[in-house]
Amino acid sequence: VQLVESGGGLVQAGGALRLSCAASGSTVTMYAMGWYRQGPGKQRELVAVIPSGGRPNYADSVKGRFTISRDNGKNTVYLQMNSLKPEDTAVYYCNAAGWSGEAYWGQGTQVTVSS
Repeated sequence: VQLVESGGGLVQAGGALRLSCAASGSTVTMYAMGWYRQGPGKQRELVAVIPSGGRPNYADSVKGRFTISRDNGKNTVYLQMNSLKPEDTAVYYCNAAGWSGEAYWGQGTQVTVSS
């Protein structure tokens, strides 16, 4: 299974970006898909995750600003990021979890928010 991310870039504070991540190489819907991020000098942290047929969970720092959604037919997950802040600057990684516990990661996409 390969995860291909797109949508990162440079945006001013208060702006918006939409990340996409498509899983290829599997015809099975992933159990859960989500986004993590790793800022400069920081550990990788969960941003948002959405299980198949379940409700999404968000990190407290992004609640009310970010929205995660998925298209099971396309095995694709999206992250709509609004009201971006400089502290959202990070490399964002897509993650997919299979029903047997296997985990897959994307290559990461850079999001930079300027003040």
